[in-house]
Amino acid sequence: MPSYQLAQDLRLPTNALDYTILAVYFLVILGVGFAARRSIKTSLDFFLSGRSLPAWVTGLAFIAANLGALEILGMAANGAQYGVYTVHWYWVGAIPAMVFLGLVMMPFYYGSRVRSVPEFLLHRFGPSSHLLSGILFSAASVLIAGVNLYALAIVLEALLGWPQWVSIVVSGLFVLLYITLGGLSSAIYNEVVQFFVILAGLIPLTVLALTRVGGWSGLRDSLTASQGENFVSAWGGTGIGSDNPLGANWLTIVLGLGFALSFGYWTTNFAEVQRALSAKNLSAAQRTPLIAAFPKIFIPAIVVIPGLVALVVAPDIGPGSGLEYNEAVPLLMRDLLPNGVLGVAVTGLLAAFMAGMAANVSAFNTVFTNDIWRPYLVKGRPDSYYVLTARVVTAVGVLLGMGTAFIAATFSNIMNYLQTLFSFFNVPLFTVFIIGMFWKRMTAAAGFWGLLAGTVAAMVNYFWFYRGGLVDIPTDQGANFVSAIVAFVVGTLVVVVLTPLTRPKPVERLAGLVYGTRSPGLAEPPAAGDEAWYRRPALLGWGAIILAALCYIPFSF
Repeated sequence: MPSYQLAQDLRLPTNALDYTILAVYFLVILGVGFAARRSIKTSLDFFLSGRSLPAWVTGLAFIAANLGALEILGMAANGAQYGVYTVHWYWVGAIPAMVFLGLVMMPFYYGSRVRSVPEFLLHRFGPSSHLLSGILFSAASVLIAGVNLYALAIVLEALLGWPQWVSIVVSGLFVLLYITLGGLSSAIYNEVVQFFVILAGLIPLTVLALTRVGGWSGLRDSLTASQGENFVSAWGGTGIGSDNPLGANWLTIVLGLGFALSFGYWTTNFAEVQRALSAKNLSAAQRTPLIAAFPKIFIPAIVVIPGLVALVVAPDIGPGSGLEYNEAVPLLMRDLLPNGVLGVAVTGLLAAFMAGMAANVSAFNTVFTNDIWRPYLVKGRPDSYYVLTARVVTAVGVLLGMGTAFIAATFSNIMNYLQTLFSFFNVPLFTVFIIGMFWKRMTAAAGFWGLLAGTVAAMVNYFWFYRGGLVDIPTDQGANFVSAIVAFVVGTLVVVVLTPLTRPKPVERLAGLVYGTRSPGLAEPPAAGDEAWYRRPALLGWGAIILAALCYIPFSF
């Protein structure tokens, strides 16, 4: 069904009160952008907020940057399509990797004083891997920014009845304005505001949705009757060779999602790592993903449940029905929310999508400027020149994101598309990172070819073997899990084979880049008060993992 027809079907019954709430929010966001502009004096201020932000700010920005289209429409779509299996993206597919980032990888990132993830590769493996990772990450950032723009366009279609292309252009220009004004500081402070706005919009929607279907027990009974018992179980039907809605078994869930995709995303995706690098000291940088892990554990309650309810309210949702999985949340907003609350919910959705868009655009301008333009294209210019370049690159990134939004529009479930991108770009990068971080002998040549081979292998598996019908995988997500495993295995094999055949970097040049060596950047004394129990990274990390494991219990039997 054409998008304009669908927008008419899902047109939200908004009134002047809802639009007033929305207008106030937009004025606040632009005000933060103008205020942050005054603090931009150097490129470090623009790209990393001068490394001056407290852990609670960077922690909330960390989770808000992820709480965009990936969460709201994508995970609700996953809930409608795959059921309770969606919780794996949180408790196995996020928390362990976020803890690993905070406890193990942040000392390397922060201590080496790098401005981006690819810059770390420059120090560890040299310019070839640096340039390749910069290009791959820039491409991924633009594609993912397009996902957020497309998700935002869906809401604007439902809200205003605008054609999809108009919604995409208007949304992109607004994000461009406040990121260009205030750089990362504008993005981060807006993300803190957006985090609370998102909760204010989604919590009432979830409560009313559950009330509509008779609470959790009524929802569970309805889904069990229509979809089967496995649909409301996290692990039911995941034995090897068994059929389930996700099209994956416990092995591909644990290795593909829980290890390769999860660690690949959370530890190397600069849109997230950039928030931690902007923290005021190493302790705050380590605690950034750990603070974010605790709200992340409970996010399924407000994004997955609406997707499950949407399947009960509209049993025919999915391709060919005129209602895509991506529209589960707008559907419930239209049917359940009264005016005023509807305005808050719409504002929360727009906040979420702009947070995700801003995270990827700010990461894109940092990586392109510092890892491609400055070292390889235009060298040796004044610092102000590179700040101006970053502002121009921001505009280019938004324009490219507008174009890639139309690619995302071809997917009924944008989470399928996002996970495909992560298997292509993040998993090979993580493979090279993790081996190089623990193996001193690993060489620059092995890092470059391992990164390239892993990327190509994931694409070959997805487009040739899966899409070409050479292997039988039931779902796109199942194929993504397999692609991630293939990328990791192929990248690892190439690294292991090439390392003994090529010359390594001298050990004395690996300080702070390999586990067991210390970076000069880590010599700073602990910040005052960091000895308190709630500031201890290890305690926070293990607490998050234990809490996530306990959450599985009610969904496992």
